[in-house]
Amino acid sequence: MTTAAEAAGTVTRPVSRSRRLRKSRFGRILFRVPFYLLILVIAVYTLFPFYWVVRSSFTPEVNLFQTPVKYIPAHPTLKNYREVLSSSFFTDALLNSAIVAGSVTLLSLAIGASAAFALGRFKFHGRSFVMYLMLSMTIFPQIAILGALYTTISKFHLYDKLGALIFSYLIFTLPFTVWVLTSFMRALPGDLEEAAYVDGATPIQVFYKVLLPLIAPGLVTTGLLAFISAWNEYLYALSFIQSPDKYTVPLAITSFVSKTGSAFAVPWGQIMAATVIVTLPLILAVLILQKRIIAGLTAGAVKG
Repeated sequence: MTTAAEAAGTVTRPVSRSRRLRKSRFGRILFRVPFYLLILVIAVYTLFPFYWVVRSSFTPEVNLFQTPVKYIPAHPTLKNYREVLSSSFFTDALLNSAIVAGSVTLLSLAIGASAAFALGRFKFHGRSFVMYLMLSMTIFPQIAILGALYTTISKFHLYDKLGALIFSYLIFTLPFTVWVLTSFMRALPGDLEEAAYVDGATPIQVFYKVLLPLIAPGLVTTGLLAFISAWNEYLYALSFIQSPDKYTVPLAITSFVSKTGSAFAVPWGQIMAATVIVTLPLILAVLILQKRIIAGLTAGAVKG
């Protein structure tokens, strides 16, 4: 009888219409539509400029500004790419940018990893001060120290040389590299280091053979960011480089306007083709190293 009373007293709560809609398959799809629409808007907003650059690079010069706009060129051509790659000053600029960006990346990783080993694995007075000092160096905008850099570079006779760019780019890439790699060094367990010391390893051997392979994701991430920063930099290249044979790719792209011989004829097709050529190595590097980059960006997010 008690059971019957309890059953009679039990009140079944009605399921709301919105809850039933969420549980149904159609309802789950319906509630996800705004999310997918938002993703679509963000993707179009982000990728459309890149699509327009690629589209313009394959479009003949006479058809770039025709109306109505054709989003797919009716007669695609490789003429813009042939003219860009046949320009000796642009190919020289590619080589110069590769030298500068490669040197900056290697120096940033070599010096940054060594400094991170000292700051992350050894305790000494002033370590926190050094870390925050390097972090503060990344706060200042590039133009804030342009005058002082120009005086320093002129004093050391580096003006109009690639060494001026390597020296100036390290000012911004090196502090970031040291800061990130130091966090990687600190996250490594001390047992590995102690076991290596027990086996008779020296601190240098511990650094190169034990710790350095373990922070490979951090090296890839910071190295790629340093390379991209040096590859795309324009302000210091414009300020410290004068000779066309020492131009980097950002300067070479802007030089296409003067190469046409007319201030009113801007070769947009060649500029877009050069932009694609310059951007392609960075895209390929990101695609090849994407697993390492993701591991480097997410390392340290979960402790333990």
